[in-house]
Amino acid sequence: MNKILVLFDSATGHTAAMAALVAEGARRIADTDVRLRTVDEAKAADVLWCDGLAVGSPTNMGLLSWKMKRFWDVEMMEHWAEIDGKIACAFSSAARWGGGMEIACQSMLTVLMNFGFLVFGVTDFVSKRLTLHYGAAAALAPREDDAQAACRLLGQRLAEWCAVFIHGRMAEHPGNKASARNLPQA
Repeated sequence: MNKILVLFDSATGHTAAMAALVAEGARRIADTDVRLRTVDEAKAADVLWCDGLAVGSPTNMGLLSWKMKRFWDVEMMEHWAEIDGKIACAFSSAARWGGGMEIACQSMLTVLMNFGFLVFGVTDFVSKRLTLHYGAAAALAPREDDAQAACRLLGQRLAEWCAVFIHGRMAEHPGNKASARNLPQA
């Protein structure tokens, strides 16, 4: 059974909306249990429980939120060596496009790499102009179809990689699926 944690901070509800879509995407993969937790309610036990982690934060001056950073500095620091080898990805929202969402995702991925997580980006396009190399990004709430699709794809890919690399379910490998690499035409 895949165990996926979607951990997020959300000041306005925009990142929370993204988190719900990431969780929805993870649930597309059979035998996947998903926990959705705010950074305020999450405990170290949630991170220790999961195989895969999707971390979301509002973009704060191009970086992750102070609450998310505090969670890793305070709640998780004593568990630093216990979570090595789990799989993770990131997502972020900002007030406008160009607000630094990809940089915020990179800042979260850097924190996760320091804890030993294996992190990934997604090369698949969800629309003619949108892919999620560093994670899913949205300006404000994910209202557009492509922003919603990006969030769902991120969660789905996390569950696929956990199924493959944690549980040995090679049939879930994205490259083995008929829909894999179905890129939109330019």
